[in-house]
Amino acid sequence: MTAGGRVKSNAKQLALGAESSSVFEVVARAGYVANALIHALIGVIVIVIASGGKGEGDQAGAMKAVAAAPAGFVVLWLIAIGLCALGVWHAAEGLLARDRSGDTKGAARKWGRRLAEWGQAAVFLALGLISAAVAIGARPDADQTAEHASRALLRVPGGSIVLAGIGLVIAIAGIAFVAMGVRRSFRARMRIPDGAPGRWVMVLGVSGFVAKGVALFSLGALLTVSAFLTDADTAGSLDGAVDAMLALPLGPALAWTIGVGFLAYAAFTVARARFARM
Repeated sequence: MTAGGRVKSNAKQLALGAESSSVFEVVARAGYVANALIHALIGVIVIVIASGGKGEGDQAGAMKAVAAAPAGFVVLWLIAIGLCALGVWHAAEGLLARDRSGDTKGAARKWGRRLAEWGQAAVFLALGLISAAVAIGARPDADQTAEHASRALLRVPGGSIVLAGIGLVIAIAGIAFVAMGVRRSFRARMRIPDGAPGRWVMVLGVSGFVAKGVALFSLGALLTVSAFLTDADTAGSLDGAVDAMLALPLGPALAWTIGVGFLAYAAFTVARARFARM
């Protein structure tokens, strides 16, 4: 066996070992609860903003709200541990896609699933690191970070193309979320209970996925417009996307709907912690 083959084999053994650990599974499932808390806080903040109040309607804003609570740093560390564990779980799922491909035919679909799992892993790990950073005193501003990064990209040759590409990827992710909600494709990764609880899980899943998809699409659209206008001030985070919504006709109503949708997604994610196939 070549050195590359041994490394790959060892990585798969580590992934199998992680997935076979009941303790690690519990911590990873707790990551869904942590993710639900963040989405619930975003939903509340978005509703407050839509009602004329102030707040930061994004992940960093939600974590800073937790930090302001009594013993908030303890909660932030628990969120960080859960999200990082969930990220590692998804990374292992991506690595083992070939070994779990009973419903996956062909290399293209296998790699599609791997990339999807690794994408989720990157998101959860990044959120976990942000939570840890806020726990130790950092106070990131997602809007300013997005603007500074966009400005730096727009200063280099071809940077506007890269920024537009990032915006399009985020917008496509938003469309994918909407599609998952409408098609209820999340059912394949869960054991939906029978009766009224199962129906509520379905309702929460559909509304939550659609709301999050619309928010992501709006964020991607902002970045794409920023690239075409070569105006970094147009770029922003999810908070900026909410502000852009408020400038539209019926914008407050739309923002309210998005906020309620995030609350639905949070409730669905709690159910996912219990019923996810892991």
